[in-house]
Amino acid sequence: MKRRIPAVVLLALAACIVQPQQDEFDGKPWEVLMTQLPSYPKPENLLRVHVSPTTAFEFFVDAASVSVGQDGIVRYALIARSTSGGAVNVSYEGIRCQPLERKLYAFGRSDSAWSPARIPQWVPISRTNPQHAALAEDFFCPESRRVRTTEEAVQALRRGNTPGLGR
Repeated sequence: MKRRIPAVVLLALAACIVQPQQDEFDGKPWEVLMTQLPSYPKPENLLRVHVSPTTAFEFFVDAASVSVGQDGIVRYALIARSTSGGAVNVSYEGIRCQPLERKLYAFGRSDSAWSPARIPQWVPISRTNPQHAALAEDFFCPESRRVRTTEEAVQALRRGNTPGLGR
């Protein structure tokens, strides 16, 4: 019986070893870069993103926070401002174009600091959150391809998107 205990312990330890995550699209191991939170958004850096004429929020991206990482993820600070009550939500997020997904990294606090998301995970982008669909389709993943550089992403935001595209 004593001889089996070390073997059981070794098997349990081997099961705990973490393998690199495989990218299901190219089969190569990849590692998500440690996400460094940007400076808190400043009003002079905000670029408006049109989502829908019927939404109860105005959406903005902080141009200074936009980055396209070596991992292919477009990261940005998103500001959602209520059109009626002045409520403001700030978040730091990422979009991955293939597959079309988003991840929430942090929430903005009232003291202009970031609070990391408890369990950041990738979720599919859908029409239930039209702001993410607009960011992906109009700016970061146009025609199902990813912007290649931070400059390309910011230029797309500066050009803006056309109201009334059916969102």
